[in-house]
Amino acid sequence: MRIIVQKFGGTSVSTGQRRELVGNRIIEAIKNGFSPVVVSAIGRKGDPYATDTLLSLVNTDNLDNRNYNDNHMSNREIDLLMCCGEIISAVVLSKALEKRGIKTKVLTGGQAGIITNDNYGKADILKVETKRIIDTLSNNIIPIVTGFQGMTENFDLTTIGRGGSDVTAVVLGEALKAEAIEIYKDVDGIMTADPTIVPEAKVIEKISYNVVFQFADQGAKVIHPRAVEFAMRGNVPLLIKNTMTDAKGTLITAAKADSNSIITGITHMPNRAQVSICIDNYNLDNDNNDIFDLLADNNISIDLINVFPNYKVFTIDSKDTAKVEDLLKRENFKFTIIEKCSKIAVIGNGMRGVPGVMSKILKVLRDKNIKVLQTADSHTTIWCLVKEEDTIKAINALHNLF
Repeated sequence: MRIIVQKFGGTSVSTGQRRELVGNRIIEAIKNGFSPVVVSAIGRKGDPYATDTLLSLVNTDNLDNRNYNDNHMSNREIDLLMCCGEIISAVVLSKALEKRGIKTKVLTGGQAGIITNDNYGKADILKVETKRIIDTLSNNIIPIVTGFQGMTENFDLTTIGRGGSDVTAVVLGEALKAEAIEIYKDVDGIMTADPTIVPEAKVIEKISYNVVFQFADQGAKVIHPRAVEFAMRGNVPLLIKNTMTDAKGTLITAAKADSNSIITGITHMPNRAQVSICIDNYNLDNDNNDIFDLLADNNISIDLINVFPNYKVFTIDSKDTAKVEDLLKRENFKFTIIEKCSKIAVIGNGMRGVPGVMSKILKVLRDKNIKVLQTADSHTTIWCLVKEEDTIKAINALHNLF
């Protein structure tokens, strides 16, 4: 049995016309000798069973910072509500496919064998039991699995956090030893830059797990970093495609892309703030990393970290600025904070061992009168922190350069 997992995002299943296009993709896979396993995502904001619509029923609108004491609801009950959207979406898609003669069976994440712990809202996947999906395929029935959710060993429904439908598709592909996983979006693939910022951005035809993980982790919205991590673990090829066009899409594999390009693409993360701490007044007999322990204990995530004997600099999410300022004042640190920054990431396997890449980046930004506040680098990525107002100009300058 040649299994392929096909995941369709919220925009792909949002209208009858688009569900017809989804049907075309599934029929095409069957004609090519595959047994498709379909993963269906929820509708987008404003749809009657979208996430925000469901949460509004209980006056909760923040998935990342649920405060159940405010509305007297437990995490478990919110997850039950959250699972409804994907179930409705999958049943609606099932009807559209049945009308075209495609026999289907809708399975919740738990019914499909995705077993999780009971960390409601951000449950970890413990294992995937594939028997029911295999039995369904063996009877020439297409399973439509609800994305974003699983079930505990005590049969409670759970959700698996942001990017959950992509993660569902990938863990199923890994467990089923699928030949490929197709992730259908409303874009033609992974681009060399955000096309809304860089009109000349192009689709990347082939990219490695390592590089696309950097794209996803540094702000690109096409696929979630967790999904890339699981695909890399299982070494299952991923294909990012557009439901609405015939574009070839982007193939993601373990192999390094066959290209002479030093840089694969550019992405960015807005809403950053730079924190600089002078430790002249700090007792150097103490652990030199106490400031980082303090931030970690208060759930403050930091990056772009540069450490010197009497000086530390790092970036934080802008939403944490007031909290960090209060912590540092309380501990009597001397510090400055520069708000409204963007972290730009220049990514590519081709830069490994190539001298002068950082020099070229800094020169082109300097020529455009863009002040670089901070830099960092790894084998595959160079980061530059700039003022938010310079973001678009900086990305276009770097895209033109490479």
